Amino acid sequence: MVDAKGKNMKCLTFFLMLPESVKIRSKKGPKKGSPTNSKLPPVCYEIITLKTKKKKKMAADIFPTKKTVNATSVQQYQQQNLNNNNTIQSTNWQGLYPTIRERNSVMFNNELMADVHFVVGPAGATQRVPGHKYVLAVGSSVFHAMFYGELAEDQDEIRIPDVEPAAFLAMLKYIYCDEIDLGADTVLATLYAAKKYIVPHLARACVNFLETSLSAKNACVLLSQSCLFEEPDLTQRCWEVIDAQAELALKSEGFCDIDFQTLESILRRETLNAKEIVVFESALSWAEAECQRQDLTVSIDNKRKVLGKAVYLIRIPTMALDDFANGAAQSGVLTLSETNDIFLWYTAANKPELQFVCKPRKGLVPQRCHRFQSCAYRSNQWRYRGRCDSIQFAVDKRVFIAGFGLYGSSCGSTEYSAKIELKRQGVILGQNLSKYFSDGSSNTFPVWFEYPVQIEPDTFYTASVVLDGNELSYFGQEGMTEVQCGKVTFQFQCSSDSTNGTGVQGGQIPELIFYA
Repeated sequence: MVDAKGKNMKCLTFFLMLPESVKIRSKKGPKKGSPTNSKLPPVCYEIITLKTKKKKKMAADIFPTKKTVNATSVQQYQQQNLNNNNTIQSTNWQGLYPTIRERNSVMFNNELMADVHFVVGPAGATQRVPGHKYVLAVGSSVFHAMFYGELAEDQDEIRIPDVEPAAFLAMLKYIYCDEIDLGADTVLATLYAAKKYIVPHLARACVNFLETSLSAKNACVLLSQSCLFEEPDLTQRCWEVIDAQAELALKSEGFCDIDFQTLESILRRETLNAKEIVVFESALSWAEAECQRQDLTVSIDNKRKVLGKAVYLIRIPTMALDDFANGAAQSGVLTLSETNDIFLWYTAANKPELQFVCKPRKGLVPQRCHRFQSCAYRSNQWRYRGRCDSIQFAVDKRVFIAGFGLYGSSCGSTEYSAKIELKRQGVILGQNLSKYFSDGSSNTFPVWFEYPVQIEPDTFYTASVVLDGNELSYFGQEGMTEVQCGKVTFQFQCSSDSTNGTGVQGGQIPELIFYA
């Protein structure tokens, strides 16, 4: 076949909706002498002409989705569907949405054509959710087995008491709309639903969300959950936070919510970076919460009862003597015999055998990022007078800044008062006022924050110090914009907060002390 421009065309001919007898007779043609006005319906053809060497177009190409009205309509439908308010406003609603993704989005939590219903949530807090077996089976192998497998049951209503309604809807939104909608309050429940119904990409998104929002406040709870969900990467991230910010993690409310197995694993941790008296007091707080969970009277005896053998994982003999005498010894949790034996352990040459672990924890070894290649001093530098020395930095992986290394006097031994501060976008994350002694050498001297400060990757933070002491000190020279420390890369840039001359090339704050 040739078109009007003389180009070759391919033709496909289809008989549409004709019975077989009609097709046969139409091929043979009318018999001689037969009337032309046959009662048989005329043969119908549909000719589809395709130009050669032309790519097939998808629906999204034929109907571009640049019009904002379509996207807005989909969002409106999704918002309506979250509340089961899913009235279809047009008889030809399919024509409003050019892609299958958009049309599926309209079906999300929609009663239209629903062939199954779920009653989700515990008794007294259930929500009835409509579903479409085909869409659900495409999105989850569990739903496929449930509806189309060998043991499939033809149920119109399925009860799911162990999944929260909000989490179930978040999972369905991913299956129907290919959208991930997570929140801090629902992400754990959504992860549980994604694991239960084997929706791996949604589960991975939940884990990524948890890793991003991980902090000392929720690390212990997430550690417990990560073990339950068998997510080793998340477990490792939790341990990194708990080790580096142990005292903050142990004092958090979430610590009291963990299960006994997680409690044991934390108390057994060799790299826990905390004073043992803090570990002891946190264990007692957990025991009080556990008594309430078991409907036991909160008493000293019951606290010891719920702690069980875990109490011996607390390294009481490694406490400072003052901490033991004023804290653990008077808590009532230890027996009189245990208290006497531990006192003898501190004082006697012939030490008794104890059930408690007597070896101190190793904790974490701090690392130092030194940003100068040399240091110097001159008769007119480096002066302070209450001015601020500041520098900005960023890292390529999560670290915990424990403090700064600072230069001291170039004119002999002296003491400095240092106010150190760490900010992100103007918000103070950590600060401390302390003193350090300088021996007159060019060494750096550590100044610590009360607790290590968590630093996220690819974001600039501002490190600042205001010094009060000897007017003349050493200062750094030949500063580097990028420094590699083990597996962590630090980048430095000048800070507008610096009013005393410190910058990338020279000045104070030669070292960042961190855990990684």
